Amino acid sequence: MLLSFLQIELPGNAATAIPGAEPITQETLSIMDLMLSGGIGGQIIMGLMVLLSVAMVYIFVNRISALKQANTIDPQFMKDIKDHVASGNVQSAINLCERSNSPVARMILKGLTRIGKPLQDISASIENQGKLEIQRLERNLPYLATIAGGAPMLGLLGTVIGMILAFQEMANAGGGVQIDMLAEGIYVAMTTTAAGLVVGIFAYFGYNFLVTRVESVIYMMETSSTEFLDLLDEPV
Repeated sequence: MLLSFLQIELPGNAATAIPGAEPITQETLSIMDLMLSGGIGGQIIMGLMVLLSVAMVYIFVNRISALKQANTIDPQFMKDIKDHVASGNVQSAINLCERSNSPVARMILKGLTRIGKPLQDISASIENQGKLEIQRLERNLPYLATIAGGAPMLGLLGTVIGMILAFQEMANAGGGVQIDMLAEGIYVAMTTTAAGLVVGIFAYFGYNFLVTRVESVIYMMETSSTEFLDLLDEPV
């Protein structure tokens, strides 16, 4: 019985079952049509999705550029710092740090300017500078995490609103409810959920990728600061 019903409803079977019948063409909607066919509520939510997408791309590109710059450091940097400090040429080490625009260089520079003070004070100043550098590295990342979690919820809200409007139209239609009316309302409403999931998935993976890159830079900062403090703590 179910198989017979499907055979009757499928456009291909219906077209082939009736000799001389005109082929049934299926109407397809573009992405822009789907965005504009959900009523004023759906259009507002889809507009917000577009804004979230633009913000997501901007944050990702901006952070990738900043992290790439932060992770670019001369492999000989720490060796040169050690050589300058060991030879007592602190000014040359300071000049080297000033020429290198990286979190590691700024942390070491903060320690070099404190040479002569107790090692505990030097360590505290490097640690404070490190916290500032971490805040710079993680700038705007919370916004990306918010987009990853909020976009699917916003899309679901659009779907709920669309379903409410679809059922309202069905109720107003009374006994004249048709299957195509219900189907159209449902797929238009589901468009916002699909958009929210797409934005949320890209934001989620982008956020985790950036967090991994930040942790890599933080590890490099900790290693370099430890090497510098060990150098100052070596017996003369």
